[in-house]
Amino acid sequence: MTDTLTFRLANAEDIERIRALTLRAYEKWVSITLQKPRPMTADYNASFLINRFDLLLDNGVLVGLVETVRQGDELMIINVAVEPTHQGRGLGRRLMAHAEALAQAASLLATRLYANKLMIENIALYEKLGYQLEKETQHDIGTIAVHMVKHLNERQRST
Repeated sequence: MTDTLTFRLANAEDIERIRALTLRAYEKWVSITLQKPRPMTADYNASFLINRFDLLLDNGVLVGLVETVRQGDELMIINVAVEPTHQGRGLGRRLMAHAEALAQAASLLATRLYANKLMIENIALYEKLGYQLEKETQHDIGTIAVHMVKHLNERQRST
C-alpha cells in the first residue's frame, strides 16, 4: 500500500469529502466521549478559508487528512483523520510526520495539538511520536482537553 500513497493539498471541491471522512473517522469516539468530538461538528466551509488541509490518497482514493494552521512560530494540528477501513496501518503516524515536515519547512519551532483526555489511544500515539503533555484544560462541559507539544529543534527544547 505505501507505494501508492501520495499527499495533495485540498481544494474547495474537497470540502464535502473532508467532512464525510472526518465524520466516519471520529464516529468510534462518540460512545467513549459521550458527545461528538469537535472535528465532527466543525464548519469545514469556514475552516477551509483559514486552515490548511493535506489529503492522503491511496491510488487517488482519500484515506486520511491532516488539518493545520500556523499560530505564531508553531503549527497547530487541528485534525488528523483516517478512514476507518485504513486505521491501524500507520497512516496516522504518516499524517503526523507530514505535519511536522510542514512545520520544519516553514522553520517553525514546534507542532502542537490537543485531544480529548478520554481518547487514550490517540494520546499514547502522540507520546510515542515525541509529544509532551503541556497542560489540561476544561473545554466543553465534561470535556478535558490534553494539550501536547513537540519541539522541533534543540534551541526550543532547552528553553
